[in-house]
Amino acid sequence: MLSRRGAKSAASQDIPWRFAPGGNNRYDKITKPSGVVSFGTAENGLVQDELEEYVAQNVKIPALAFTYRFSTMGGPRFPIAMAAHMNEYFNPHSPIEPSHILTGAALTSIHEMVGLSLADPGDGILVSRPIYGRFELDFGNTAGLEIVYTDNDGIDPFAPEIIQQYQKAFDRSAAKDVKVKAILIVNPHNPLGRCYPPSTLIALMEFCQRNEIHMISDEVYALTVYDTGIPDLPKFSSVLSIDPTGLIGVERLHVFYGMSKDFAAGLRLGSLISRNALLRKSVAANMRFHGPSGMSIAIGTAVLEDRAFVKRFIALSRERLTECRAFTTGILDKAGIKYAGHGNAGLFLYIDLSPWLPTKSHNEQPDYEREFALAQRLLDAGVGVHPCEEHGEIPGHFRLVFSQDRDTLAEGLRRLVDTLGPVPEAKVNGTYVNGGM
Repeated sequence: MLSRRGAKSAASQDIPWRFAPGGNNRYDKITKPSGVVSFGTAENGLVQDELEEYVAQNVKIPALAFTYRFSTMGGPRFPIAMAAHMNEYFNPHSPIEPSHILTGAALTSIHEMVGLSLADPGDGILVSRPIYGRFELDFGNTAGLEIVYTDNDGIDPFAPEIIQQYQKAFDRSAAKDVKVKAILIVNPHNPLGRCYPPSTLIALMEFCQRNEIHMISDEVYALTVYDTGIPDLPKFSSVLSIDPTGLIGVERLHVFYGMSKDFAAGLRLGSLISRNALLRKSVAANMRFHGPSGMSIAIGTAVLEDRAFVKRFIALSRERLTECRAFTTGILDKAGIKYAGHGNAGLFLYIDLSPWLPTKSHNEQPDYEREFALAQRLLDAGVGVHPCEEHGEIPGHFRLVFSQDRDTLAEGLRRLVDTLGPVPEAKVNGTYVNGGM
């Protein structure tokens, strides 16, 4: 009845824990106090009220927003506003021009279109784990690409020395006839919440040039960087801020950015920033399937053109993220729940629940079944976390999104701590030390 592709897509909907838990049964203190507190979706709920108020008072949807030309590939005004925004906050070595920017309906669609343009089915995208797990879908569902995972083996994934691990994974893939066409990093990192220092970005650029592959830097969390009280942590440095001369050809260097994390997920605006004219031309050919709406473009343009508002908005977001992170780590510390340290960015913490994984029922039991079981136990108690999502090297690690209103966050953390109970002493493995790695 269906094509092989269609049958594969239909079957993917039945994969256990395919979707973030919670759905329509989300917790609300008044209307649904027994609902699920979801820690699985990376949205910044701390500044939604301010954005709603700004849009209601300042944004007027023009008549042109109801035409195709207003929003096709971002339309005429949005790329200008986005270029100005990035030139202010990303400190590019060479100014970003509006012509370098193509905008679609969220970064997910940009991932797909870039994957289609850079690689053929069966080719690979190289990443270092843990990593945002849905890249497998973004690059795999339509483009048919493989995500090739690099194990760190005790090396700091943000240090230049990690290049040797990337090279090993690259060589292993070549031996298996999987052609790696690009390396993909997330900076600031999802789920570790850390920023890459320039020295490592330079090493990655050189690695890509040496192996004749593309470098993609997903910088969607660029402005969710804040002070966590740990001195000398790297601040956000865009790969665009580094002079590529002698490091990598500009036609191999691409950045993803959008408004879903620094502003609002519901705007669904994602951009490719690249000086590779041929890549932009190829992506443009498929943009008709992923065009942004005129309403989103109108709102996004109005927000980005008001530079004073953006400055106030980002400052407020950082302040509230700092407070929520400190509140969350205080509760986790008291409960003995470890998490990846040295973080100063993102909307989440990468927590270690491995001591609470159920004991293997038999030697052959896969670790993902144990993660499923723990996640189900938490879900039954009204706590939604997503198992096996970030592809960590050690089972039992989950991403916990803390960027929620204080009542919801407090209730979710209370349920989490109460359900887990004390740390099982026999299972403490010391993988992470709070505040460090």
